[in-house]
Amino acid sequence: MNKLKAGRYAKLLVRSGLNVKKGQTVFVAASVEQAEFAAMVVEECYRAGAKRVVMEWECDAVSKLDYAYQSLETMSEVPPWAEAKLKYKAEDLSCRLFIESSDPDAFRGADMDKIAKARQAQYPVIKPYRDKMENRHQWCIAAAAGKAWAKKLFPALSDKRAVDALWEKIFACSRADGPDPVKAWARHDDDLAKKCDRLNSLHLVSLEYKSGNGTDLKVGLNKDCVFMGGAERTLQGRAFNANIPSEEVYTSPMAGVAEGVVYATKPLSYQGQLIENFSVRFAGGKVVEVKAEKNEELLKKMVSMDEGAAMLGECALIPYDSPINNTGILFYNTLFDENASCHLALGAGFTNCLRGFEDLTQEECRKRGVNDSMIHVDFMIGSKDLSIVGVTAEGRRVQLFKDGNWAADL
Repeated sequence: MNKLKAGRYAKLLVRSGLNVKKGQTVFVAASVEQAEFAAMVVEECYRAGAKRVVMEWECDAVSKLDYAYQSLETMSEVPPWAEAKLKYKAEDLSCRLFIESSDPDAFRGADMDKIAKARQAQYPVIKPYRDKMENRHQWCIAAAAGKAWAKKLFPALSDKRAVDALWEKIFACSRADGPDPVKAWARHDDDLAKKCDRLNSLHLVSLEYKSGNGTDLKVGLNKDCVFMGGAERTLQGRAFNANIPSEEVYTSPMAGVAEGVVYATKPLSYQGQLIENFSVRFAGGKVVEVKAEKNEELLKKMVSMDEGAAMLGECALIPYDSPINNTGILFYNTLFDENASCHLALGAGFTNCLRGFEDLTQEECRKRGVNDSMIHVDFMIGSKDLSIVGVTAEGRRVQLFKDGNWAADL
């Protein structure tokens, strides 16, 4: 790890990702493998004015043992101490940083049915706290180079060289390989904001996707939908970037309005396992069929987690000619692969993609068509020949994407 670049990257995550303000509490979730980088992040949080930084250490090997040895009843519980922590975060509106570095195959062989049932049982306890935090706290998901993840990407390299190579890709994709990543990210935010302004001026009511791989999908949009990208703001007006890296301009479609089939163009890493070469068919707005060459049963389990899991919660537009895709690397990590080219998400939508959401309750946003679910899982659909046409309320057809990239006038 290049410590100079890592320090600049830590500053980017704290200053541009979270935008930590004086007196705030910050929770940082990271693998035990990332102790050195986590310390850089913690110090940067304090320099930004944090009053307290709380580490939440993770270990895939330990988690896999928990899944194997704990009973379903135990796994389904939300212990009082865990609920108390959720309550604190919701009331304090603490900043939250999630540093991903897991092995994409970390939970291969685990009982995924048991894990799914446990999460379904926990969800009614967790959901009220999650809803209370939505649009009210700063959060960011970013990455660090883990050894197992690095070796999957660079199997021919030694452990150290593979980790160093992955760090360099993370820095480059996050615009953190230059002298001032914070300024570089601000310019990127401005570019994404201009794209959003253009799309929002069109007042689109549907999107039509077509690709030579068989994708032929029409998705309905809410008449009050808003396209977003880059920095967003909490209801208190504090800016933050939820994902670093991010190349997307996105919105939440109308729940239950989708027809056709879409083919994934990259594997999906879900719960520590890879779902590969899969397709999803929609009718009446819901998933009616899924197919996959690898882990089809896991995909079926995912779309049946609750009623909303079988409906779309996000449509994201990213050019095929993106910095991440141009690395030529399949990252086996959704944070990166979803920002390589266009993606969709099954499950929960974003209430702040609804015009006037500030004056609506969560329930009112859901009634207006923002999907609700315990999951939000992005899967990649961008291809070199992908066409996306937007349709306006007047029936005008606007070419948004041609040959995988933004159309010329966008």
